[in-house]
Amino acid sequence: MDWGTLAGTALGALLGVSTTLVGERSRWRREDASRERAAKRQLYSEYLGALWLTQHRLRDLQRSTALTREERIKQSGEILGAANAFQLLYEMRIMAPEPLDEVATQAFRKLIHLRDRFEEPDVTTDPEWPATRAALSEALETLRQAMRSDVRSL
Repeated sequence: MDWGTLAGTALGALLGVSTTLVGERSRWRREDASRERAAKRQLYSEYLGALWLTQHRLRDLQRSTALTREERIKQSGEILGAANAFQLLYEMRIMAPEPLDEVATQAFRKLIHLRDRFEEPDVTTDPEWPATRAALSEALETLRQAMRSDVRSL
């Protein structure tokens, strides 16, 4: 038996297997990045949507003059809980990179601050309401831009 032929065949097989493995690894990385991008896109849109929806529902509640202070306080807590923002924030804290985690947490804190305005004696005439709401809107826009930047970087 000619050892040269055997060595050539073995080398060819080794190169073929190696090339296939490198190609599969590359494909796996692309698919993994695609799955991660899709998961982040889904989470980011859900979280941002929950914050925006809560803000608008709180605005509507603030404008309601038919409710007592206690009813408004109770409903403001229910609105925040119904939007699932707490759970989504914790998912964000796990999946998002550190800078985005900070921005997401800041936006949530601003939302809590807006909800806390209902503790005032009469939130319908609260002079701090417009500034608090504007700060939240600005934080949400900053969050949206940071999310978009993160998704593009993948």
